[in-house]
Amino acid sequence: MNLLFETPAGFAIFKVLDQGKLSKVDDLWKEFSSADAARQVVKLKAFSKFENTSEALAAATLLIDSKPTKGLRKFLRAHCDGETLAVADSKLGNAIKEKLQIECVHNQAVMELMRGVRSQLSELITGLGAQDLAPMSLGLSHSLSRYKLKFSPDKVDTMIIQAIGLLDDLDKELNTYAMRVREWYGWHFPELAKIVQDNILYAKAVKLMGYRTNAAKLDFSETLSEEVEAELKEAAVVSMGTEISDLDLINIKDLCDQVLSLSEYRAQLFDYLKSRMNTIAPNLTALVGELVGSTVQILGAEKALFRALKTKHATPKYGLIFHASLIGQAAPKIKGKMSRSLAAKTALAIRYDALGDSQDNSMGMENRLKLEARLRNLEGRELGRSAGSTKGKPKIEVYNKDQKKGAGAMITPAKSYNPAADSVLGRLEAEAEEAHIDDGKKDKKKKKKEEKVVADEEAEEDVGKKEKKKKKKDAAGEVQDGEEKKKKKRKHEETDEAEVETASKKKEKKKKKKTEV
Repeated sequence: MNLLFETPAGFAIFKVLDQGKLSKVDDLWKEFSSADAARQVVKLKAFSKFENTSEALAAATLLIDSKPTKGLRKFLRAHCDGETLAVADSKLGNAIKEKLQIECVHNQAVMELMRGVRSQLSELITGLGAQDLAPMSLGLSHSLSRYKLKFSPDKVDTMIIQAIGLLDDLDKELNTYAMRVREWYGWHFPELAKIVQDNILYAKAVKLMGYRTNAAKLDFSETLSEEVEAELKEAAVVSMGTEISDLDLINIKDLCDQVLSLSEYRAQLFDYLKSRMNTIAPNLTALVGELVGSTVQILGAEKALFRALKTKHATPKYGLIFHASLIGQAAPKIKGKMSRSLAAKTALAIRYDALGDSQDNSMGMENRLKLEARLRNLEGRELGRSAGSTKGKPKIEVYNKDQKKGAGAMITPAKSYNPAADSVLGRLEAEAEEAHIDDGKKDKKKKKKEEKVVADEEAEEDVGKKEKKKKKKDAAGEVQDGEEKKKKKRKHEETDEAEVETASKKKEKKKKKKTEV
């Protein structure tokens, strides 16, 4: 039996000298305690050396997938034809058996044999020292790791993380500098802070204007609208600010330059971040935008989460994902539901972008459409509840056949032509007919009412008669019961009298007998 062993330098085939020792798996390691003992178990039969690192890398990658290389197949045909081959990978053994018809063995004894050969590898292979084997294995491991990671400069998320962090820092610095400009220049022109709300436009206006007395002579059309410009010039005339020196104004303008330069750099950084996010994570960008990279529902609210768990209060519903446009569009009551749905879809998009091969954002756009449909569905439910009654049921309006739909909903129905209204005589006749009809209707109503009254009276009489009959029957029944009770009493009395008489007669007879004696 032969043993196939892979090394960083090449493939080696060892001849197993004593197969009987393989039966004792637990004691097999003792046979490799020294180089001389190892030579008595196995012997090097052939060795195929790799020509360069690329060949070693190709062979290692194929062996990881349990596939033999062309060089390995030639090597096995030359030295293992018709013999059993022990291998470390069962899948590799099946592939060799299918392609080369060489019987392969893989079991626990083979693995122990491999472990022993590895411990004495430099002694069993002549010309391969430990000093040469260590750098070969290190170089091959680096090459293999680089190949498995599939390193690409276009898919580096570290740059995205740094860009997002820098963008947050720039926002903080810009806000601080802009507020300092407003406070500093506000001593000279305090009314300008209410007129110009945007920080960048405020810095541009201050840099252009300088002293407030120059406002009437300058043209602000490039930065401000006509209405704001007119208001600024009017306020500059009646401003209540204090005077400042030329040195103060120079420092204020330098600070305005810093604000404007930082804003320009922030715009460039955002464009860079947008392009990188579309390249690396197109589906994630389609769902949550460029600035919310790699976030799920609660990420960004760790302090609030642990505080809520410690105090046993309600946990937060969202973290950084709150800044996504889909969460911003949702009503306050359904923001929690939307954040859960968006977090689930975001996790799927991150996995697809990280592990998928496609570079388009079709999956992200499809999930975004689903989330927008869910948002409309949730908003529709809330509208239905608010429009209905307190139990959530909508109010049912009374149907009106004359009411029209559409733009003319409030138009009254058209009246039919009445020819009786053409003359006074016809009108009088119509009124008389209507009066006659009304009288007839009133008479009919009176008759119906009288008939109802009579019927009610008859029904009441019938009910009274029935009640009288019942009372009579009840009285008769009571009389009969009383008579029966009297009869029973009489019978009892008669029976008692008869018993008393018989007892008295017996006593008299006894007395007579005693007297006779």
